[in-house]
Amino acid sequence: MTAADSRLKKVTGKTLPLNHKNTSRALALLSGISFCAIGAQPANALTLMEMLSGKRQPSIQEQVEGARPQAAQPPLTQKAIDASDPEPLPKVSAPKYLTYKPDAVRPLKTSAFASASSTDATRFLAQAKVSAPSDVATAVENFYAKNASPLWVENGDVSERGRAVLALFAKAQDYGLDPADYALKAPSLVTSSVNDTPAATPVSTAPQAAAVSPAEQRDRDLMQFELALSTKVVLFAQDMVRGRIDPNRISEYHDFKRKNVPLDAVLVSAKGAPDVTAYLDGLAPQSPEFKALQAEMKRVRAEASPAAAPITLPENLSLKPGGSSPQLANLVAAIGQRGSDTIKAQHAALMVSYQNTPTYTPEVVELVKAFQKEAGLKPDGVVGRSTIRAISGHSDGDKVSKLAIAMEQARWLPADLGQRYVFINQPAFRVYYHEHGQEQFSMRVVVGSPSHQTFFFQDEIETVEFNPYWGVPQSIIINEMLPKLRQDPSYLDRLGYQVEVSGRPVSSTQVDWSASTQKVSVRQPPSSDNALGDLKILFPNAHAIYMHDTPQKSFFQRDMRALSHGCVRLAEPRKMAAAVLGITEKDVNDRIAQKKNVAVPVPQKFPVYVAYFTAWPNKDGKVEYFDDVYSRDAAVMKAFAATTKARSI
Repeated sequence: MTAADSRLKKVTGKTLPLNHKNTSRALALLSGISFCAIGAQPANALTLMEMLSGKRQPSIQEQVEGARPQAAQPPLTQKAIDASDPEPLPKVSAPKYLTYKPDAVRPLKTSAFASASSTDATRFLAQAKVSAPSDVATAVENFYAKNASPLWVENGDVSERGRAVLALFAKAQDYGLDPADYALKAPSLVTSSVNDTPAATPVSTAPQAAAVSPAEQRDRDLMQFELALSTKVVLFAQDMVRGRIDPNRISEYHDFKRKNVPLDAVLVSAKGAPDVTAYLDGLAPQSPEFKALQAEMKRVRAEASPAAAPITLPENLSLKPGGSSPQLANLVAAIGQRGSDTIKAQHAALMVSYQNTPTYTPEVVELVKAFQKEAGLKPDGVVGRSTIRAISGHSDGDKVSKLAIAMEQARWLPADLGQRYVFINQPAFRVYYHEHGQEQFSMRVVVGSPSHQTFFFQDEIETVEFNPYWGVPQSIIINEMLPKLRQDPSYLDRLGYQVEVSGRPVSSTQVDWSASTQKVSVRQPPSSDNALGDLKILFPNAHAIYMHDTPQKSFFQRDMRALSHGCVRLAEPRKMAAAVLGITEKDVNDRIAQKKNVAVPVPQKFPVYVAYFTAWPNKDGKVEYFDDVYSRDAAVMKAFAATTKARSI
């Protein structure tokens, strides 16, 4: 019940009855909801009539479970009732974004190094002071406990191999990494070309108690550099394979098992490699998607220039065919600046003859439609926020950030996505079906709204369910249905929902909606207005996310489609179901026409990637950029900054 309805009004010696409002229209909207369950929390409360009478009637839950009703309590005084607020409604909270905590660093333990008893410069390895994340530090310790010969120093100077590695680290951005995480300031005796590498971790040794000769100080500095560079090499190798950050520490919306990198093999392999930089370069992901991102990163950085200033357009510009706006000239100029060569060629005559008039003529409408189509928007010629964002585009700096994040996130996924898989890219609001290593088709999707975000994870497609029931998650029961059920316990019956308590079918009026709903289940039977439509495609996961049909077809006409409660709604569900089952769409139609609820396992399980990339290559290898609908890129950038800061210690 609402706070307004549950508060008692003082009338001499009496209390006013509860005000039960008709909420059927609002509740009917729930029939279109798609949701991925979040863990429920108990809802324990007395009803208002029980508070007034001091007695509590056994609920259907207690009857089913054989619980003994509570003993009657003394009536509450009117003064106590008036002073009390109604029992607050319980809530199921959404997952959270976290303050990123990077891997802690520790000093390397050097006392057991094989060179500790040596009489040459390597004896100073045991006195070097270097810190690193624990797993990296352990790998370096294990190597130098068995190897006395330096990897990066020879003849009293940094070797060519060492200099080549420093040069590779300076280009770390080409791999989507940050040069600051690996940069070293080499000893002063090294040539200026090495000194010019980005400054980061100093290689100075701690002050010595007694004066040392220049030769001894040189040896100390070189061994400090040797150990520091080996540590950075192991760290770089680990980052190349699995990425710099742990996605599960960014938010509770990320769900990945972090890759295990055999770090003990890194320095051994580096020592034996004829070309150590080629070895390290080969650790980068080799998938075509990563290579496309890498090539785009190099292109954007190479071509970035303060050439023509981008033409800006107001975000709230709204324009329909036949209308007019003083911003129309800027709109045409912006498309001329950011449009593809194809668009410019097709509309060259307009670009030359346009007289900067404010009227939105049919010729200009066709230009806008062409741009919208290329941008993946609805090509209707209506200019709104989505079209303005697409025309305004992303700056080179934005693209570099998006590419670095995308290359990081690509490392969280398998190195090979597979020959057959489904890839859902939430910022693109599209799903892509791949078979035989090629994209076969894609379609529009609706994903979770910013307040009900879809998770980022991977799983396997297992089942297609035809004419499905919609099992209402506890979070919707508690957060959205419960306030209305406390006003009108019969509404679920009226809407045709099925209610069970501990597996026993009951009427919704028999349930004590002020008590815990943990053993109460609610589901919507198959029907034309079922929230899941005609089918759902399941890949069982801890987040209860799946793909499904929907009766709300109009949502697919919108450009911004973060509108669901977390699951993924498909624009063409029957096409996807046919593909994952390996049957025809006619077969799918026949199954649905039988009106029977039936689950059909896929012939062979295969991966589904519920992903989040604001930069990702299309089937032609061209990288496309998307808006950060959940602000997850910003969270990743904060994690990057925290990691670099921790590594600089």
